[in-house]
Amino acid sequence: MQPGRRGPRPGWWVIALSALGLGFLALPVVALLARAVGSGVIFGAGTGRAVLDALALSLSTTIVSLLLVVLVGTPLALLLARTEFRGKVLAEALVDLPIVLPPSVAGLALLFAFGRSGLAGGTLELFGLSLPFTTGAVVVAQVFVASPFYVRAARSGFRAVEPEVEEAARVDGAPDEVVLRRITLPLAAPAIGAGLVLAWARALGEFGATILFAGNIEGRTQTLPLLVYSEFQVGVDAAVAAATILVLAALAVLVAVRLMHWPSGAGWAA
Repeated sequence: MQPGRRGPRPGWWVIALSALGLGFLALPVVALLARAVGSGVIFGAGTGRAVLDALALSLSTTIVSLLLVVLVGTPLALLLARTEFRGKVLAEALVDLPIVLPPSVAGLALLFAFGRSGLAGGTLELFGLSLPFTTGAVVVAQVFVASPFYVRAARSGFRAVEPEVEEAARVDGAPDEVVLRRITLPLAAPAIGAGLVLAWARALGEFGATILFAGNIEGRTQTLPLLVYSEFQVGVDAAVAAATILVLAALAVLVAVRLMHWPSGAGWAA
């Protein structure tokens, strides 16, 4: 059934359990916002220098991360959607692996991969690059945990494009690059857009891999989730202020996506 179409009227038990589930998901958010408004910290949240620095760092790193995810993830999604090859099952498992890995394990793995004595760390050192505990490490951690969300959605979008449409364009003389740019990508755009939103939201909320691989250095690697953790060690109100900004930013994007009729969960089950 297509979204928006009316189906059979749900029974009372469906409505009751749905309300219970929605209430369970909404209650923590409502409680946080109520605490922020009740204590007045929401009105002064933007005045804290640490909050502003963490917000700026979160926004800038997630933008860079999203660009890298698209640059690497789009060809990978196209390959997985259109090509059969030996080892494809393993490749798809590797794409999904960051989703199921505990964040602390992801951070430790990144440290052993890109640290000074890591598998790729030595090579990076030859070029004068050192990733751990830098802003670049924040980006790497975000790309690692967020890319599966984009790749899965984009793969589903590419699979949904009818091959006959692309073949008709080729028959008319369009080269493969034009078919990809003018046919495939526009038709897969809703799923790709959904993947972008999911990847951005995951990158914005990343905590575990970041704190292990990039550290929690104010003004350098301290993103909003890390600031929430740090402030909670000192006082609840400061943590509430940072957490409120994080929740409102993510909620605003997800609501905007719904209003634009992008299927934000598209391709997730594929």
